[in-house]
Amino acid sequence: MAARSVWRAKTKLLLAATAAGGAGTGAAMIANSEDPASALKLCTAVPLRLLRDSITAATIAFDYEYSLWGLPEGSTERTRVKSEVHSRGALRLQELCFKNGGIYIKLGQHLSQLEYLVPAEYVQIMRESMLNRCPVSSYDQVREVVKNELGGAPDEIFAEFDPVPIASASLAQVHVARTHEGEKVAVKVQHTHMTDTAAADYATVELIVNTLHRLFPSFDYRWLIDEIRESIPKELNFLFEAKNSIKCMDNFRRFSPHIAEYVYAPKVHWNLSTSKLLVMEFIDGAQVNDLKTIQKLGIQPNDVAKLLSQAFAEMMFKHGFVHCDPHAANVLVRPLPSGNRGIFGKKKPQLILLDHGLYRDLDVQTRISYASLWKGLIFSDANAIKENSAKLGAGEDLYALFAGILTMRPWNKVIDPAVDHLAVQGTDSDRSELQMYASQYFSQITELLRRLPRVILLMLKTNDCLRAVNQSLMQGSSSETFLIIGRVSSEAVIESKLVQSKSFRSQALVWLEEFQLEARLFIMQIALWLLKLQKALTL
Repeated sequence: MAARSVWRAKTKLLLAATAAGGAGTGAAMIANSEDPASALKLCTAVPLRLLRDSITAATIAFDYEYSLWGLPEGSTERTRVKSEVHSRGALRLQELCFKNGGIYIKLGQHLSQLEYLVPAEYVQIMRESMLNRCPVSSYDQVREVVKNELGGAPDEIFAEFDPVPIASASLAQVHVARTHEGEKVAVKVQHTHMTDTAAADYATVELIVNTLHRLFPSFDYRWLIDEIRESIPKELNFLFEAKNSIKCMDNFRRFSPHIAEYVYAPKVHWNLSTSKLLVMEFIDGAQVNDLKTIQKLGIQPNDVAKLLSQAFAEMMFKHGFVHCDPHAANVLVRPLPSGNRGIFGKKKPQLILLDHGLYRDLDVQTRISYASLWKGLIFSDANAIKENSAKLGAGEDLYALFAGILTMRPWNKVIDPAVDHLAVQGTDSDRSELQMYASQYFSQITELLRRLPRVILLMLKTNDCLRAVNQSLMQGSSSETFLIIGRVSSEAVIESKLVQSKSFRSQALVWLEEFQLEARLFIMQIALWLLKLQKALTL
């Protein structure tokens, strides 16, 4: 009973602290608003959101405390009940995200990728809903944004404008239109008053997270709030997104010309684009995890998975400028426009990268350390993993955990010399193992996320998104994609060493290392082919 009394006191404190922040949040929101009159109206919604946040947080926490009371750790009954509580908590959190919208949906999308930190029930429920049930602005609201930004209604600015959006995300929605020159375009329209609601939402979420951390020190998601503080203003300025798409394509042409043809971003109509409205070339393609449509296009899903892995490996290890939100809705696939085909007549894929609002720069030192870490992971090099994990902020005590989060494999498998040691089959056994790993090391994972630089946290997010997409694409083992990552990371490390080599002797040593790496990768590729052949023969 004493424990429950303490819990009730904590819950009341949470509600009181949250409500106390409401007035300051509203005042700051009006002061910083682009439209103070509209912001004043929006302020009436802030107390309601604070109340929703408080009630949801308190209800979820109380459900755990009450439902698990008296159930022994490790018991079958506790495991069953905890799963039920996880599901209820996920549904409550999902409802909160949809009611509040905006940043909350962004948070929900991010949580849906954290398989190493969030219970499976949260991952499953949030992943099923956060990408497909985003809020939709009315046509009147869309019309208002277009008129404010371009000086005319949609039917004046465009020859045709479909009032029904083809897609909606947390911050904006997309409409199909046709310019007066006859070109079909995609018009990305920001949801109305996002700038105002984003400021208020950020303040309320920060208040809730900080309050929960004070009450329950093991609950530490402050790193996520720091990231939102930096990323949301950029994501709300569509001109940043347009510039990022151009820089991304330029990097592929400069640093990765061998695959530049296979990666594409829609061209921007600058004369029709503003910070809240983005008009782009319309491109028809299959969503990257839509296996049936990809196959109907004459493309092999495995080819898409390999191209996706290579494209993002090139960005991370060679370009140092990374698209950090590659979830399924942001990547399309179409046949390569040139019509080139593979050896067996299958069409080659081209990736269409959408939503360029969230990018991060990796400085040279961080980029090479990250590449060296992945090289160590692929080649089961424990010393390299430890050394480069420490360079990236994990310290000498959490390197094994860092490696586990990156690969979704326990340490004994990370350092296993088998060619498929990092392969994740996507089976129930794999998922169970990952969730057990996450539950067992929750506090250490939280500490690791606190230590790592925010840019590395975004690399983890990117890694999580890519893993989710690849698991839907791969019809079998993910070993091939890991070999691709091994090759690109190794090439980046070699290129860096060649740049630093000042003498012929040092360059010769690097060339020898490159030859050894190529030989090792070739042997691993042969071993992988033999392993696949063996599995095929045993079926």
